[in-house]
Amino acid sequence: MNAELLALALEAAHRAGRLLRDGRPADLGVKATKSSPIDVVTEMDLAAERLITGFLTGRRPDDALLGEEGGPSAGTSGVRWIVDPLDGTVNYLYGLPQWAVSIAAEADGETVAAAVEVPMRGETYWAVRGGGAFRRTAAGEQALRPRPSPPLDQALIGTGFNYVAATRAGQAAVAARLIPRVRDIRRSGSAAVDLCDVAGGRLDGFYERGLSPWDFAAGDLIVREAGARTGGRPGGRPDGDLTVAATEGVFAELQPLLDELGAWHDRHG
Repeated sequence: MNAELLALALEAAHRAGRLLRDGRPADLGVKATKSSPIDVVTEMDLAAERLITGFLTGRRPDDALLGEEGGPSAGTSGVRWIVDPLDGTVNYLYGLPQWAVSIAAEADGETVAAAVEVPMRGETYWAVRGGGAFRRTAAGEQALRPRPSPPLDQALIGTGFNYVAATRAGQAAVAARLIPRVRDIRRSGSAAVDLCDVAGGRLDGFYERGLSPWDFAAGDLIVREAGARTGGRPGGRPDGDLTVAATEGVFAELQPLLDELGAWHDRHG
């Protein structure tokens, strides 16, 4: 079944990515806002989610769905789709290339298939639980492998910032204390892309607080199947409080440090 779910995720992500790439209107504007006035939804977010949900429910009508724009719908099959139709909306609004379509399939609560389409880079990422992670480009397909783990002070780390001002200020304070202890920090604007970049060796690690399940569900599986590690607070799984993904050695240093810095900010922020 996992292969069937992967095939559907890949096709839905490809169709939505093509719609977003080729159908972007010249006068694209903000349709609505979410957590704050700068956390935006465009007409293309909504169109892409309609395309994805219509495609998936047409083929598997008994599955549940959790979409960023449309909210949850119940199912009876034990399978749930977790959909971010456009991860990196602000990038997309400004014409920047770092955005993606992210689709994950859960079976009985465990993520078993994932697809991330990055149209402006011409890349498709995917993974099946227990089957490895892969990337397709115009040059062909390749298995994903993270970089060898450097010392933390030589690690390039990705992160993101929330659109709620108070939360973002706290994240900036943590980043300011982290940056002297790593090679550098990158902020691309798409958690799905950053997670795939950890899997493919373009980043040594990634972390962010405040993510929703649709932000990390697909990327989390891709990272783990590539051979890197993911988690949340020490001993926990990735969640809205903390999501960390990194090569083995970097993860061992980065996760407890982020927990310490987060606790410092909670005391002093």
